[in-house]
Formats: sequence, structure tokens, C-alpha cells
Amino acid sequence: MTDHALLGVIGGSGVYDIAGLRHARSVTLSTPYGDPSAPFLLGEYEGVPLAFVPRHGNGHRLLPTEVPYRANVYALRQLGCQRVLSISAVGSLQDPCAPGHFVLVDQFIDRTVRRVSTFFGDGIVAHVPMAEPVDAGMRRAVLEAGHGLPITLHDGGTYLCIEGPQFSTRAESELYRSWGCRVIGMTNATEARLAREAGMSFCTVAMVTDYDCWHPEHDSVTVEQVVATAMANAERVRELVRRSVPRIAALGPSPWRNVLRGAVMTAPDGIPAAARQRTAALFARD
Repeated sequence: MTDHALLGVIGGSGVYDIAGLRHARSVTLSTPYGDPSAPFLLGEYEGVPLAFVPRHGNGHRLLPTEVPYRANVYALRQLGCQRVLSISAVGSLQDPCAPGHFVLVDQFIDRTVRRVSTFFGDGIVAHVPMAEPVDAGMRRAVLEAGHGLPITLHDGGTYLCIEGPQFSTRAESELYRSWGCRVIGMTNATEARLAREAGMSFCTVAMVTDYDCWHPEHDSVTVEQVVATAMANAERVRELVRRSVPRIAALGPSPWRNVLRGAVMTAPDGIPAAARQRTAALFARD
């Protein structure tokens, strides 16, 4: 069976697998940017080829900074994915988004400082637009898929991405609230940037596990709280993904597939052979 997928799913805290795939198989991939977090699980939902990878690796062994983001996203492009659905545990920065709720974010503010969030450099320069980092059609498809499920799903909001692994100070939490951010996490802004460079549409399902540390009526976030809420949400988010897959597939190819046409600033004859080889999959025609 050919290793091919239309939709990539990146699992976050509490979501380390995805059940119910037909023709499920584990595939180990390698990329010019190193090895992905774990072997990919490939299979089909409703006839839609899907690839799943747990962001933090099997057993949650990778810090947010240690996640091989470039390898994960590049591997999805190698598999032919047009779209990426990212599942992520987050803290809430707004009272209405309570622990146990889901948020379909539409914007990011990136406050990471220690990770590489581009495939380019070392002889090749490219600039892609990021004004709208989340695909509106995918967000709408997931929202529709959530109708009838026993979940509270909030549409829209800004995800503040911090480096971690520490949670925020109270002063930081209040600052991010003053910016109007809705949730806070440690991973998704990096994935969104890389997915755009790789020509794949991106959408986040953010699972609220806590109120960060700003809420006067709630204790500061703890790992035990995050794990307990994430695990309680795990089966619900899996069902949401299952319902979303055919709706997302119906959207067709990503409008960002050829984003790199016109994005490369480097003169063609000035691009080193190693850089061409390293980024080849990003320019491949499907």
C-alpha cells in the first residue's frame, strides 16, 4: 500500500494515538531535518487517507522546545498531505473558556525564543504571508462536526505561544490577557508557520485544561490538572476529529499549495545544491 495521506493530524497532550483507522499501519519516516517525533500511523477514515503523529513522542518524552517540528511537518508534506489538523492542550486566558471546553483559534502571537520555525536559511531565503494562519474552511468544518457532540466549542480567538516548559508568571498571564489573547500554549504557532511554508492549510483544536494562573477563583496550573483534563477530553476530541475528517477532505486541495512560487528571494543560480535537496519536497508538484 502506498504511503500517502491527504490529512495530517498532530496529537497533543493526552492524545497519543487515534483509533478506528482502516488499513492502519505504522511507518517510520526520515527527513532532511531529522527524525519526526515518532513513527507515523497511516490509515483511512471514511476513505480519506490520514497520517497521525504524537507531537511529544510516544510516552510524552519531548519538551515543547525539543519537538522536531520541522521533521514532523516536512514528513507530512512528503506524504502528500494538503491539510494539517493540530490538537493541543492549552490554558484559558478568558473566563468563558473553561477547563474542558474546546477552542478553534484563528490567530497566533508567537513568544517563543529558542526554536527554529522555518525550513529556510543556509543558502536559500523565502518569505511567506502569515496574516491568516488558520484556514477558515477547516475551522468551519470542525465547528460543524462538533454539532451534537457533548462538548462546548468556541469559534475564534488568539493563541499565545510561549517557549515553556515552565508555565507563565502571573504578570505574564495578565499581560497576555490585556492583549486580548484567548488561550495559551507552547507548540502551535511553530506548527502553523511551518505548515504555511510547506503549502498545507492549518487548523488547531485547542483543548482547555486550566485557567493558567490569572484566575482568582482557581489555583495555579499543575501538571496533574493538565493531564487529568486532557485525558478526560481525549475520547471527545477523537470523535470530533473522526467527524471532521470527511468535511475537511471535501474542502479539496490547500489554497496554499504553491505558496513558495514567488516567495524565494534567492537568485536561482545562487541556491546551493544542498539547500535545493534539503527543501525539495516543499516545491514538489502533486
